[in-house]
This record gives sequence, structure tokens and C-alpha cells, in this order.
Amino acid sequence: MAFDHDTARGVIVEQSRLPPGQYIPRGRPVIHYGRVPSFKPDTWDLFVSGATASGEEHRFTWAEVERMPRTTVIADFHCVTKFSLMGNEWSGVSPADLMALAPPDPGVRHVMVWAEYGYSANLRMSDFKAPGTLLAMELDEKPLSPDRGFPLRVVVPHLYAWKSVKWVRGIEYLLEDRRGFWEERGYHNVADPWGEQRYSYQEEPGEGPP
Repeated sequence: MAFDHDTARGVIVEQSRLPPGQYIPRGRPVIHYGRVPSFKPDTWDLFVSGATASGEEHRFTWAEVERMPRTTVIADFHCVTKFSLMGNEWSGVSPADLMALAPPDPGVRHVMVWAEYGYSANLRMSDFKAPGTLLAMELDEKPLSPDRGFPLRVVVPHLYAWKSVKWVRGIEYLLEDRRGFWEERGYHNVADPWGEQRYSYQEEPGEGPP
């Protein structure tokens, strides 16, 4: 059985945890598109919109988000640029707890995650509700740094990291799938790293909207 040693973090990783084509870098690279937004807690809020059960939009202040139940997840993180960060400890709000406060319509099968500056990524509801998915506020027992998504980011460990949207501002419930920012620009609609689903030309029938 093969192992790889992450010298920067002092952990030994079984190679079977690495998806095809991935490697463990030195340090913890940070990649993002555009500038890092400023955070104003007095005016910041999180919306839940689209096909809600009530038909109404829900909004939560930063103070209300901070009071939501906390969940901790330890998970690997796989960037489409081929590096993987292993054994990260994320803490935040589970999608299940958020949906208990802002329930979706029973027909919802997808969500769009919205971030600052209009950035977005779409997810199947099954991926949004997966046990490892989190609306993260902390990484390794410390608040997220601004360049890693402070104050709130979605973490979807079983998909490529462009689906783990930084600087989240809203969740839109969708009855029909719709491509997000990078999906509209040629990235795969599903983004499974174990299948190396990097680009839209790799999509099989049914894996993306028409």
C-alpha cells in the first residue's frame, strides 16, 4: 500500500485518498477569481430564495448565522488545478440545519450558491445535502482567513473545489438545473474528482442542463 507524506502539515496520506491526477503540495495554496471582498457585519446577510416551501425569501443576519448550530467535518479538498489539501477540519452550519430554517419546495432538485460580485456555482441537491457538505466559518479551529472565504463559504469535499464557493451570500433553490459561473465557461456540471470531471465536453447525457 502506497503512502505520501505531506511534510508541510506532518501527515501521512494513503494514496487511495488521492483522486486521479491529484498531488499533495507543499503548504496550502489559495486560488480565487477576482478581489477579496470586504466584510461589514452590520449590513451582511445570507438569503435563501427561489423555490422555498413558503414561496418567500428568507434572510439571516450575520448574528443569526453565528447563532445557528455548529457542525464539524474533517475532509480532504481537491482543486481542479490538481492539488489536494488533506485532512482539513471545517466548522460551520450544515445545509440540513439551514434548510430546517428555510425549507425548500418538495420539487427542488438543485441549488445555486451565490457569492459576492455575482459569482455562482450550481449543485445537485444530493450534493448539497451530502454528509460532508458544510457552510463553513472556521478552518482548523480558526476563523476563515479573508482569502479563504471569510466570513462564510460552502465546502463540498467530494467535488472539485470550484463548487466550494467562497464569500457566500445566498442559496437559491432550483426546480430546474442551471449552470453557474465556471460551468457556463466550460467546466463540468457535476465536478466529481474521482471521475476527473473537469470540463463540460466530458459530460454524459443527463449530467448537465440542455
